[in-house]
Amino acid sequence: MNIIFNGQTLALATAQINLTELLQRQGAQEPFAVAVNQAFVPRSRCDDYQIQAGDSIELLSPIQGG
Repeated sequence: MNIIFNGQTLALATAQINLTELLQRQGAQEPFAVAVNQAFVPRSRCDDYQIQAGDSIELLSPIQGG
């Protein structure tokens, strides 16, 4: 199954994966926010969200500056 993760095509070997598992596999580090198909997904819903072929997932981390 192919998805887009942070603008890059990513081929997944499995057809059954939830958003939490995907983020763990991609090495997501706290703090972060995640959007699927341009819609914010609360962390409390990540376990329930099943990734679908063609999903576009953006992992967003805060940027510190000064």
